[in-house]
Amino acid sequence: MAEEEKISVEDDVSQEESKGSSKKMIIIIVVALLLLGGGGFAGWKFFLAEKPSGDSGESVEEAQESEEKAPLVRIMCEMKPFIVNLLGNQGKRYLKAKIDIEVDDEAIKKELGKRNSELRDAILFLLAGKSFDDISRPGGKIELRTQLVERINGILDQGGIRTLYFTEFVVQ
Repeated sequence: MAEEEKISVEDDVSQEESKGSSKKMIIIIVVALLLLGGGGFAGWKFFLAEKPSGDSGESVEEAQESEEKAPLVRIMCEMKPFIVNLLGNQGKRYLKAKIDIEVDDEAIKKELGKRNSELRDAILFLLAGKSFDDISRPGGKIELRTQLVERINGILDQGGIRTLYFTEFVVQ
């Protein structure tokens, strides 16, 4: 009987020790998670968070100069789609392009509207003079954009366009 009491007392002691060690383990895990979470938040705040516009380090004069240089409003002029047969291939390939033109001034936008027929004619002839190889090669669309901007600026009297965007460009 004395042995049974010894065994039961030893079991109680080992259970108390295991309860204490599991509490310690839980505390260690919670502290580790808090440290990881805090470190992650600090890293995000320091490296990835956007800086407030007032704390960018720019002086007031530099901020005003950059605002004066940047245009306040982008004025877009949308043109109807162009569909042309490409040069060569006996008319089997065609190009469908939709172009939006960006200008700096409302006066230029009005001039684009007044000269719409002249602009469309110039753009159609330029597009129809292109072959599939001209358009599909690397840099072909960029070169075409540059040529179109030069052609349109040559037609306009009151200045020029800033750039143009191909909002649709399909070759079949």
